[in-house]
Amino acid sequence: MFVAALTALSKWLAATSLSSTILTTGWIIPTLQTVHILCVAVLFSSAVLVDLRMLGVLQRDVPLSDVARRFLPAIWPILLVLLVTGGLLIVGEPRRSLVNGTFYLKMALLAVAIVLTSALQWSLASTPGFWDRDTGRRVAGGIAAVASILVWSGILFAGRWIAYTQAG
Repeated sequence: MFVAALTALSKWLAATSLSSTILTTGWIIPTLQTVHILCVAVLFSSAVLVDLRMLGVLQRDVPLSDVARRFLPAIWPILLVLLVTGGLLIVGEPRRSLVNGTFYLKMALLAVAIVLTSALQWSLASTPGFWDRDTGRRVAGGIAAVASILVWSGILFAGRWIAYTQAG
């Protein structure tokens, strides 16, 4: 029943004039994809740089709160651009995503990534040295950093895999 509703929604979206315009105007989809991919690169880089600092792999001489303050705020406006470009790509080719399980995997991983990133940013804003106070917190921070890298990487793989798992 859920798949039928998504199929009906994708058919309705595909019949809209906006979908037709996006699909038939030659430059729109490549432009949206380019902006989307560039934003993904900036967002992924920002998140992973903070995660690698949490792991002690990069910038060990710079406080984690400084690295986070430098890179994490960029994530939120970029997520909005990704929402707009991704939404327009879905409107242009709704069946490609809306009836594709890989798309929902990507969205679920994105929700996890947003929670992890928000928690990290909040913890550092309220207590800048939170993750450096003791060994237990450093270990927990390292585990969170590895989880974050895996989740962001999963988003990248799932996003790319959508093209290969399209519904018939």
